[in-house]
Amino acid sequence: MILSELIAFLKSIDARPKKSLSQNFLVDANIVRKIVQKAEIQPGDRVLEIGPGPGALTKSLLDAGAHVIAIEKDRTFAKELSRLQTPDQRLTVFEDDFLEFDLERLARFQPCKIVANLPYHITAPILERVFDQADRFSCLTIMVQKEVAVRMASKEGSKNFGSLSLFVQFYSDVAGSFVVPASCFYPAPKVDSTVIRLIFRPTPAVPTEPFFKLVRQAFQQRRKMVSTSLSSLFSTEGIKAALRSIGSSPEARPETLSLTQWIKFYHSIHETIP
Repeated sequence: MILSELIAFLKSIDARPKKSLSQNFLVDANIVRKIVQKAEIQPGDRVLEIGPGPGALTKSLLDAGAHVIAIEKDRTFAKELSRLQTPDQRLTVFEDDFLEFDLERLARFQPCKIVANLPYHITAPILERVFDQADRFSCLTIMVQKEVAVRMASKEGSKNFGSLSLFVQFYSDVAGSFVVPASCFYPAPKVDSTVIRLIFRPTPAVPTEPFFKLVRQAFQQRRKMVSTSLSSLFSTEGIKAALRSIGSSPEARPETLSLTQWIKFYHSIHETIP
């Protein structure tokens, strides 16, 4: 939808964007097409869309031949999505909150791709739930705040590299991105956005919950050395010994260690200190 079409549509159903649901709707048809292209949608693909709103992206996905499973919390928009139904019934709509949705209901659509303009205020919990159920999905092409996408894709040594970077890259490979200016939305948010594509892959051999507890603890004090930020969990000498064993400086800071090094460090510290 272009802006005039969207405004007319919202007026016809007596609706308006809800700030509480982070409803900022795309009004640039070129960006919508670019998202579908970035997601490499093929006829017959099963695509999960989280928070489709008025359905501009939904329609483009259907036009590309996908079977779209749309989960929309807003009752008005969930009901109105039925207008996009195809003759061969390729649109399935669930009126629900994705964070509370029973993912077993997606079993017959697995594995599916995720393509979505995520609600910005709950991006993190949505990603956590998706990654926790990664075997249900093959890839994600998602719109997030630009600064969040930068952190997701950052490599070790960067000032933006942190626990989110490690979390995303633990489960997936970053396969490209592009920036979307705030002017492409109605209402326009205060920041630019980024569409980023992530492709799932087998996860490293390490217990996820204790591993990320370790990582989060280290990055809570990212300006301090790992030997200091983790001192409440392990002895300083034990931490330094583990860092040396992976070929790192005993004075290393959290952002200087790569994902591979963090995994090696996790194994080493638990071998050094039972």
